Amino acid sequence: MKDRILLAHGSGGKLSQELVKHYLIDILGNPVLNILDDSAIVQMEGVLAFTTDSYVVQPIFFPGGDIGKIAVCGTVNDLSMCGAVPRYMSLALIIEEGLPLDDFKRIIQSIKLTADEAGVQIITGDTKVVDRDSTDKIFINTSGLGYVAPGIEISGHNAKPGDVVIISGTIGDHGIAVLSKREGIGFNTSLESDCAPLNKLVTDILDTSTAVNCFRDPTRGGLASTLNEIAEQSGVSVCIEEDKIPIREEVASACDMLGLDPLHIANEGKLVAIVDEKYADAILETMLKNKYGHRASIIGRVYGKNPGRVTMKTSLGTTRIVDILTGEPLPRIC
Repeated sequence: MKDRILLAHGSGGKLSQELVKHYLIDILGNPVLNILDDSAIVQMEGVLAFTTDSYVVQPIFFPGGDIGKIAVCGTVNDLSMCGAVPRYMSLALIIEEGLPLDDFKRIIQSIKLTADEAGVQIITGDTKVVDRDSTDKIFINTSGLGYVAPGIEISGHNAKPGDVVIISGTIGDHGIAVLSKREGIGFNTSLESDCAPLNKLVTDILDTSTAVNCFRDPTRGGLASTLNEIAEQSGVSVCIEEDKIPIREEVASACDMLGLDPLHIANEGKLVAIVDEKYADAILETMLKNKYGHRASIIGRVYGKNPGRVTMKTSLGTTRIVDILTGEPLPRIC
């Protein structure tokens, strides 16, 4: 059993120390984390943004990512959607007895690579080991800290009539990639999750113009839920155009086959930006130059009538209501 996680790895004794040293500090180590005190001491400037989330992906490895990558991306992106610059993260691991140590190491290495890309440091954390069959191999909880520059006021409450809605790329990639791995569904082309840290894309956008009223990453519940949340929070309506929403052919085909609406499928590397109409073209041009925004598109507008309602002009020329999800078509997706 030397190649697997044991309950003793969570006991606080010798095996716990070895796990922390050889699989966490050796991979994630930095001057703050290496101190190993009960709390991390850091200096932050200005207005702070703070977020927390938990990740329960099944399977833990999927095309284009894994539970470690999605944990970092999710935290970084949540901070970024408030216009914050992510700086620090915590990492708490709940590990099932019997998880292969090679899988554990692979997850931690993925966390390191993604954190380095995003420019954030893991500065504190915790590890617990639970009985076999108590979890889906590993659960991860994170918290993130970032700072908000002066003059940045971005919120789901700030959408205004006349604003333009921009999506940073194709929708539904993550949900269908995870589902295909989970259920063994094959495609003619290689579909991968869009899981990615979006903080540098957000920086590029705000360097172009601060006339951004809302950012939101359409994760669980997809684009439909995100737009409904913004419409409700801001007391506005949103109308999008089906023909302008970028979607991969294999995602559209999978949704047709399974009876799913791509507007409800999760994404992990896309953002919705609601921006002042005067600056929309400049912001779109900037997004298209970023690798995580190269398929960005203006997909709709914000209106003052019928607050809280989201509609879509279909490719057939009709208009339909886009409802928020009442259930979860793809559980354990992030």
